[in-house]
Amino acid sequence: MIEICDSTPISMHCWQGDDVAGFEKKEGGLTGGIQTTGNYPGAARNPEELRADIEKAMEFIPGELKVNLHASYLEADTFVDRNEIEPKHFENWVKWANEKGVGLDFNPTYFSHPKSEKATLSSSDENIRKFWVEHGIRSRRIGEYFYKSTGKVCVINHWTPDGDKEFPIDTITPRLQLKKSYDEVFEATKDVVGVMDGIESKVFGIGAESFTAGSHEFCMGYVMKANSDHIIMTLDTGHYHPTEVVSAKLGAVYAFSDHVLLHVSRPVRWDSDHVVAYDDETKAIMDELVRLGKLQDTYIATDFFDASINRVAAWVIGMRNTRKAILNALLQPVDMMKKLEADGDVSGRLAVSQEFKASPFSLVWDYYCAKNNKGVGLEWLDKVREYEKDVLLKR
Repeated sequence: MIEICDSTPISMHCWQGDDVAGFEKKEGGLTGGIQTTGNYPGAARNPEELRADIEKAMEFIPGELKVNLHASYLEADTFVDRNEIEPKHFENWVKWANEKGVGLDFNPTYFSHPKSEKATLSSSDENIRKFWVEHGIRSRRIGEYFYKSTGKVCVINHWTPDGDKEFPIDTITPRLQLKKSYDEVFEATKDVVGVMDGIESKVFGIGAESFTAGSHEFCMGYVMKANSDHIIMTLDTGHYHPTEVVSAKLGAVYAFSDHVLLHVSRPVRWDSDHVVAYDDETKAIMDELVRLGKLQDTYIATDFFDASINRVAAWVIGMRNTRKAILNALLQPVDMMKKLEADGDVSGRLAVSQEFKASPFSLVWDYYCAKNNKGVGLEWLDKVREYEKDVLLKR
């Protein structure tokens, strides 16, 4: 089970290291309902610093890793607009990824842009809509470049902030526009290989509290209607009503789909993207994936950003907790519980499942971390603090 845990990739999001700022040479802050809170010192200011911080975090994160980029993390000498991005703008990332032996995932950046203020792929302005369609097309081409350069499948996540602060009268036209845009992106890139595309929903956003074009129902409908081997559902743990949990949705989605893209975060009453905790829902999600036999079919990625604490520590804590939940789930007696259930022994099923919760999991986790030389317990914390003192606080 340790081997399965170790070989399960987790995609580490780059945007924790610089508060989702990116490297476009432009003015302006975050838009699209995205916010970071806090002003802890040491945020990465350029690609070199960001990659160095990621490397430091990776020293304490066991298991196979990928790195997840947004389009706004391109590298160019002059400003390159979103509809003009090319593989060459990510050559340094590919070179670095190959040196570190990690794969690369990608995200079109449909926010924090003058042309994203009202709507992107669902826009009624045809010039605006076409601009973002071209961005999606170029993003898929970059994903193929990542695949061909690293030899590892590139998972692309498509999420738009399109919505309305108040209740709109016409709720179908923006969705038909969004559907049309996705169709055009995928039709124009139907020759692309080595790419999986997640379609991500959201229940609401800041400034879009009353309506989102890309709701769960829309995104699930699009994925199922597409009936494609590369278009899949993205389930983000923070993108649902506070009374909904992703762990309860996985079985229903997997009844109709072969793969799922999972974004692991920690919502505190809403999509607040707190650092992933080793909490009940994170454990329940991994339990469900193991019980469904779908762990290896799920593309797991973290998605949080916290500017109120040491950003490298945030990565390490969140990534280790995600891996910890996977290992914990793999150690449960699934076959025994399934047999008890099939035999109608509900009492035995409950007894076994509850007894498992008190098992000495931490001993296995410590062994796993020691075996991979990634730091047992809090051994990593002093080293991250030293890095903060020597590097981060000098920026």
